[in-house]
Amino acid sequence: MSLLSLEKELKENTYPGRGIVIGRSPNGKYAVTAYFIMGRSENSRNRIFVEEGEGIRTEAFDPSKLSDPSLIIYAPVRVLGNKTIVTNGDQTDTIYEMMDKQQTFEQALRTREFEPDGPNYTPRISGILHVEHGSFNYAMSILKSDHGNPDSCNRFTFAYSDPAAGEGRFIHTYQCDGEPLPSFEGEPKPVAVLDDMDAFADMLWQNLNESNKVSLFVRYIDIASGEYRTKIINKNQ
Repeated sequence: MSLLSLEKELKENTYPGRGIVIGRSPNGKYAVTAYFIMGRSENSRNRIFVEEGEGIRTEAFDPSKLSDPSLIIYAPVRVLGNKTIVTNGDQTDTIYEMMDKQQTFEQALRTREFEPDGPNYTPRISGILHVEHGSFNYAMSILKSDHGNPDSCNRFTFAYSDPAAGEGRFIHTYQCDGEPLPSFEGEPKPVAVLDDMDAFADMLWQNLNESNKVSLFVRYIDIASGEYRTKIINKNQ
């Protein structure tokens, strides 16, 4: 399989929106995930990532400029035992709460749909990493309108068992910039990931569009021990 260059994917797209990367490091030791947010409006750009427990949440950088928190303030990352949940909205909480009651990732997402922000109808993208006893698998999901029709929701889930070292998948909300913003199409893209967390985070951050990028989260989980390291980069300091 030919892996795409994440550097090129990001550099050549001024507005992929929000994106999730999940994969396995080339040395096979780490489960890798990254999540970034971008923004075109002042409200969307007025955000930072902050750590909250084992996960993160978004927060207004300047609370006086926060005009509508409904779709921009949420917990993108939460940890439930040996599962790490990464999403672009408050469906993180839905997945966490329903899986805590023995429901599945897919069952939780059947209760949700795309965001109510017509005419874009931003897709909800989600990922879950399962690291246990030296094994690693993951799944990704996208909930999107049917070609802009708000009456129809299309739900796709992609599951990856025993992912190969050095390979990841990349899914994002929008194909590119536009009016309205066109939703992501197809399967998550196969991309190369790196062994070094700092180098991977720096590569992602440097290639996100300078005007639109807002925040980046990267986590490397040791597959053998379950221990993890995290890096957060915020444009607003």
